[in-house]
Amino acid sequence: MPSPVSADRSAAQPPGRGSVEALITQTRRLKGDVDAVRRDTRSEGSDPEERWQRALYELALHQLDDLDVHLAQLRDGPEPVRSAAAAGPPPAPPAPPVPGAPRGSLLSRVGSAEWNLLTDEANWSGELYQILGLDPAGPALTLDELPSVVLAEDRPRLTAMVTDCLVDGRPIDGEFRVVRPDGSARTVHMMGEPVLGADGGTASMWAVLRDVSELRRHRREVSETRDSLRLHRQQAQTEHRLAVELQEAVLPPWRGSLRLPHRGTPALDLAAHYLPAATNALVGGDWYDALELADGATLLSVGGLTGHGVAVTSGMAMLLGAVRGMAMAGTQPGQLLSMLNQLLDATVQPALGSAVCCRYRPETRVLTWARAGHPAPLLYRDGTGRTLDAPEGVLLGATTGAAYGQAEVALEPGDLLLLHTDGLVSGHAGTTAVDRLLDLAPRFGAARAAQDCVRTVVEEFGGAEREDDACVLVARVTA
Repeated sequence: MPSPVSADRSAAQPPGRGSVEALITQTRRLKGDVDAVRRDTRSEGSDPEERWQRALYELALHQLDDLDVHLAQLRDGPEPVRSAAAAGPPPAPPAPPVPGAPRGSLLSRVGSAEWNLLTDEANWSGELYQILGLDPAGPALTLDELPSVVLAEDRPRLTAMVTDCLVDGRPIDGEFRVVRPDGSARTVHMMGEPVLGADGGTASMWAVLRDVSELRRHRREVSETRDSLRLHRQQAQTEHRLAVELQEAVLPPWRGSLRLPHRGTPALDLAAHYLPAATNALVGGDWYDALELADGATLLSVGGLTGHGVAVTSGMAMLLGAVRGMAMAGTQPGQLLSMLNQLLDATVQPALGSAVCCRYRPETRVLTWARAGHPAPLLYRDGTGRTLDAPEGVLLGATTGAAYGQAEVALEPGDLLLLHTDGLVSGHAGTTAVDRLLDLAPRFGAARAAQDCVRTVVEEFGGAEREDDACVLVARVTA
């Protein structure tokens, strides 16, 4: 196609071949770097953010492909176009794509055309035939015939662009969809200008047509995955808020000492705290509880379900309600855990949990307790600490018909009992973590109240590196 001269400016001088080669080299190096990062990104999976990242990489590669093509055309100069009325044999079909290149890439995505308004002659490059899926041996379509390959609803858009160009002298810059003979649709971006004759009138119209179907597809994928990611984040935020609200509604307040409706002098000084995970997004099923029972005993319990989210938190609320109800009815800790195990076994959604339940009788100072796959309570006395000898007890929900043993320990005034969920020491070797807790004995001995002991635990284990949420409950024998 001859280089046109528009109505208001002359054609720009092309850059030097060496500078274009340097740009091509930089573009291809950048393509390689982006492609290497893209290959490291998983293309499948349920994470919307991964899909969004992958789509952006694909879009960037596609645009770099286009830039590579355009720079190569700038380096090589325009290819000759063929007139529909020209004599001689038709040109050879376009060369096949380069092996390994994305489908529809390279020069097959950019074609050019010129329509002579005086002779009604159309000159097309071979690539334009390929874009439209037409036989290169056939005649080029005139401006009147071009709408015949355009999707019906896009024809008014094409007509408006051509009319504005020919009548008002406006540049063409727009898109429309074409239907190829094989029935496939392609999106074409058309840019062009009117070319003036010697008398100042519009003599012809030239245009560059580019197949942007893949580019638009990638942009749609980016938009869809971005919307999916936004929805996913909104859902996660909503679920997090619901889980926190449910947790706060079920657990006793964790700021300040626990207050029980004692009938007389309190036998236990109680305090507890919930320690969230460092991410603040992992609201799990951990609980702590202290309940004064009808017979004057006090129930102490901590536990949790595996997992995070609203479903787990609601499951925790169900278990905690069951613990309270059975304890109030006089069920002993071992039997209580057996019934909790049956409850989990009967639920529609399988779940695993752990718990430790203690029943303290102040008149005898005897603590009766049982555990289900849970860390044993720690007892601090006279400035030292130890782990209570644990009875047998598997995880809740792990097996049907599990039996849970009980143990008893006599407490003394001044003794301190510490119960915690396993998230408190997550990320630490088990023995080391327990040792860290036992090493707090001197500080506990110097504490004036259970709340001071809880504050000490939070200082030691509540840092930014926390991997999971956790609960801690402290009970000090006062009488």
